[in-house]
Amino acid sequence: MKVTVKCFANLAEAEACDYRQATPYDLQEGATVRDLAQMLSIDPQQIKLIFVNGKGEKLDTVLKEGDQVGLAPPSGGM
Repeated sequence: MKVTVKCFANLAEAEACDYRQATPYDLQEGATVRDLAQMLSIDPQQIKLIFVNGKGEKLDTVLKEGDQVGLAPPSGGM
């Protein structure tokens, strides 16, 4: 299944996960946000905010075809 991802602040890397443009990824059916983070070499403990299709979610959220995922680290005041 295909999902798109945007990463913010220090999680953003232009080739893996950029904040300007969603990056597409293919995942196995039943993959979670945690699985996606590991695929991107992001330590799940470094993720503070997770959005899937604009809604706040958790690391164990199961992703579906076409989901749009946003990942952000903890930062000042969060």
